[in-house]
Amino acid sequence: QTQVVESGGGSVEAGGSLRLACVVSGYRYDDYYWAWFRQTPGKEREGVAAVDPDGNTNYADSVKGRFTISKGDTKNTVYLQMNSLKPEDTAMYFCATDPWGPFRRGGDTWWTLFGYNYWGQGTQVTVSS
Repeated sequence: QTQVVESGGGSVEAGGSLRLACVVSGYRYDDYYWAWFRQTPGKEREGVAAVDPDGNTNYADSVKGRFTISKGDTKNTVYLQMNSLKPEDTAMYFCATDPWGPFRRGGDTWWTLFGYNYWGQGTQVTVSS
Protein backbone atom coordinates (compact mmCIF):
# COMPACT_ATOMS: atom_id res chain seq x y z
CA GLN A 1 0.00 0.00 0.00
CA THR A 2 1.32 3.41 -0.99
CA GLN A 3 1.77 5.89 1.84
CA VAL A 4 2.78 9.55 1.66
CA VAL A 5 4.05 11.20 4.82
CA GLU A 6 4.96 14.85 5.27
CA SER A 7 7.12 16.30 8.02
CA GLY A 8 8.88 19.51 8.96
CA GLY A 9 5.98 21.82 9.64
CA GLY A 10 5.95 24.12 12.63
CA SER A 11 5.64 27.68 13.86
CA VAL A 12 8.04 30.41 12.83
CA GLU A 13 8.16 34.18 12.82
CA ALA A 14 7.82 36.14 9.62
CA GLY A 15 11.05 36.12 7.67
CA GLY A 16 12.02 32.71 8.96
CA SER A 17 12.51 29.43 7.13
CA LEU A 18 11.20 25.90 7.23
CA ARG A 19 12.01 22.79 5.26
CA LEU A 20 9.25 20.33 4.60
CA ALA A 21 9.97 16.74 3.65
CA CYS A 22 7.76 14.19 1.93
CA VAL A 23 8.46 10.47 1.79
CA VAL A 24 6.47 7.93 -0.19
CA SER A 25 6.60 4.24 0.63
CA GLY A 26 5.14 1.25 -1.13
CA TYR A 27 5.65 2.92 -4.50
CA ARG A 28 6.49 0.67 -7.42
CA TYR A 29 7.34 3.19 -10.12
CA ASP A 30 10.69 4.41 -11.34
CA ASP A 31 10.01 8.10 -10.96
CA TYR A 32 7.19 10.42 -10.10
CA TYR A 33 5.60 13.78 -10.38
CA TRP A 34 5.60 15.62 -7.08
CA ALA A 35 3.71 18.64 -5.87
CA TRP A 36 3.11 20.62 -2.72
CA PHE A 37 -0.29 22.13 -2.09
CA ARG A 38 -1.59 24.17 0.81
CA GLN A 39 -4.99 24.89 2.26
CA THR A 40 -6.48 27.14 4.88
CA PRO A 41 -9.93 26.67 6.44
CA GLY A 42 -12.73 27.68 4.12
CA LYS A 43 -10.50 27.99 1.08
CA GLU A 44 -9.69 25.73 -1.81
CA ARG A 45 -6.50 23.75 -1.87
CA GLU A 46 -3.92 25.63 -3.94
CA GLY A 47 -0.77 24.49 -5.66
CA VAL A 48 2.52 25.80 -4.37
CA ALA A 49 5.37 23.97 -6.11
CA ALA A 50 5.76 20.99 -8.40
CA VAL A 51 8.52 18.99 -10.06
CA ASP A 52 8.33 16.42 -12.85
CA PRO A 53 10.53 13.35 -13.43
CA ASP A 54 12.87 15.41 -15.64
CA GLY A 55 13.41 17.95 -12.89
CA ASN A 56 11.29 20.69 -14.42
CA THR A 57 9.76 22.83 -11.70
CA ASN A 58 6.80 25.13 -11.41
CA TYR A 59 5.81 27.55 -8.67
CA ALA A 60 2.81 29.59 -7.71
CA ASP A 61 3.43 33.29 -8.25
CA SER A 62 2.98 33.92 -4.54
CA VAL A 63 6.02 31.80 -3.61
CA LYS A 64 8.40 32.35 -6.53
CA GLY A 65 11.84 33.33 -5.33
CA ARG A 66 11.10 32.19 -1.78
CA PHE A 67 10.25 28.48 -2.03
CA THR A 68 12.28 25.73 -3.67
CA ILE A 69 11.14 22.21 -4.43
CA SER A 70 13.84 19.57 -4.77
CA LYS A 71 14.14 15.83 -5.00
CA GLY A 72 16.08 13.87 -2.46
CA ASP A 73 18.94 11.49 -3.15
CA THR A 74 16.45 8.65 -3.15
CA LYS A 75 13.55 8.67 -5.59
CA ASN A 76 10.95 8.45 -2.86
CA THR A 77 11.69 11.80 -1.21
CA VAL A 78 11.00 15.42 -2.05
CA TYR A 79 11.59 18.62 -0.10
CA LEU A 80 10.13 22.10 0.02
CA GLN A 81 12.52 24.75 1.28
CA MET A 82 10.54 27.78 2.38
CA ASN A 83 12.41 31.02 3.02
CA SER A 84 11.27 34.55 3.83
CA LEU A 85 8.04 33.18 5.19
CA LYS A 86 5.06 35.48 5.49
CA PRO A 87 1.95 35.24 7.67
CA GLU A 88 -0.08 34.54 4.53
CA ASP A 89 1.94 31.34 4.05
CA THR A 90 0.19 29.93 7.10
CA ALA A 91 -1.65 26.79 5.99
CA MET A 92 -1.77 23.04 6.08
CA TYR A 93 0.75 21.83 3.51
CA PHE A 94 0.08 18.64 1.59
CA CYS A 95 2.43 16.54 -0.51
CA ALA A 96 1.05 14.82 -3.58
CA THR A 97 2.66 12.42 -6.01
CA ASP A 98 1.77 10.40 -9.06
CA PRO A 99 3.60 8.29 -11.66
CA TRP A 100 1.74 9.87 -14.61
CA GLY A 101 1.24 13.43 -13.47
CA PRO A 102 -1.53 15.98 -13.97
CA PHE A 103 -1.27 16.44 -17.74
CA ARG A 104 -1.32 12.77 -18.71
CA ARG A 105 -4.29 12.33 -16.40
CA GLY A 106 -6.25 14.97 -18.31
CA GLY A 107 -5.51 18.09 -16.35
CA ASP A 108 -4.47 21.38 -17.89
CA THR A 109 -2.30 22.77 -15.11
CA TRP A 110 0.31 21.53 -12.70
CA TRP A 111 -2.24 22.13 -9.94
CA THR A 112 -4.96 19.79 -11.17
CA LEU A 113 -5.91 17.94 -8.00
CA PHE A 114 -7.03 14.76 -9.75
CA GLY A 115 -3.65 14.63 -11.46
CA TYR A 116 -2.11 13.27 -8.28
CA ASN A 117 -3.35 9.96 -6.97
CA TYR A 118 -1.40 9.83 -3.74
CA TRP A 119 -1.67 12.39 -0.96
CA GLY A 120 -0.30 12.81 2.50
CA GLN A 121 -2.22 13.88 5.59
CA GLY A 122 -0.57 17.30 5.70
CA THR A 123 1.75 19.22 7.96
CA GLN A 124 0.83 22.54 9.54
CA VAL A 125 2.89 25.66 8.90
CA THR A 126 2.16 28.73 11.00
CA VAL A 127 3.91 32.04 10.42
CA SER A 128 3.47 34.77 12.98
CA SER A 129 3.94 38.47 12.31
